[in-house]
Amino acid sequence: MRSDPLSRRAALALGAALALASALPASAQTAPMRIGIIGAGNIGGTIGGLWVKAGYEVMLSSRHPEELKGLVEGLGSKARAGTPAEAIAFGEVVLVAVPYKAYPQLAQDYAGAWKGKVVIDAGNATQARDGEVYAEVQAGGIAAVSAKYLSGARVVRAFNAANYKVFARNAHREGARMAIPIAGDDAQALAVAGRLVSDAGFDPVVVGPLARADSFAMGSPGFGLDLTAPELSARLGVTR
Repeated sequence: MRSDPLSRRAALALGAALALASALPASAQTAPMRIGIIGAGNIGGTIGGLWVKAGYEVMLSSRHPEELKGLVEGLGSKARAGTPAEAIAFGEVVLVAVPYKAYPQLAQDYAGAWKGKVVIDAGNATQARDGEVYAEVQAGGIAAVSAKYLSGARVVRAFNAANYKVFARNAHREGARMAIPIAGDDAQALAVAGRLVSDAGFDPVVVGPLARADSFAMGSPGFGLDLTAPELSARLGVTR
C-alpha cells in the first residue's frame, strides 16, 4: 500500500494516466509530436537523440545555437538547433534539461511561454552547483520548486532519476526494459510523457501526482535505480 494515500482527484487522474499508458508504445496511434529541448548537454542530447531515432522532430536549444551544428548533424534530418525561445514555441512537448540553478532565469526569460505546454522536467538540484535554488528544494521539495519556476506548464517529472550514461546504455535493451519513474498532476500530460518514455526505449512507471516526484529525486531512495517496471513499482510503493 502507499505510505501517502492519494486524494480522490489525484487518484482518478492517476488511474486515467495508467489506463492510457498501458497502451504504450503509441507510435502507430498518433503522429509523432514535435519536441523542444531546453539544454543540449548530456541529458538533452542523449534523450533527444533517442527521440530522433524514434521518428520525432526535435529542436535542441542553446543561447548560441550555432554551436550545436555538429550535434544536430550527427542526429540526422529530424534534428535541428534553435534558441530556447524557439524550442519552446516549436515543441508540443518541451524537455527541460539544464542545471537547476538556471530555473529562476528560465522563469524570468520565458514567463508565459510555458502556459499549457507539456513540460518534462529532468532537472536535479545539487548543493555545490545550485546554491540558493538547492536551498529552496531542501525546504519545499523539488516538485514544488519546479512547479513554481515552470509556472503555467503541465509539468511531468521524468528522466531525472539516473545518470545520462545509464539511459544511453539501457535504451531499447534486450529483455525486460529499464523502468523510468514519472510523476505529474495532469493525466493527459502523464500519458504523453509515458508515450515518450516508451518510445525512447524504456518502461514508464507512473508514481503519482507531482508531489511524489520527491521520491525519486537525486538523493532520495528512488534515485539511481536500474530496475524493471514491476521492481520499481514495488520499491516505490506503486500499485499496478
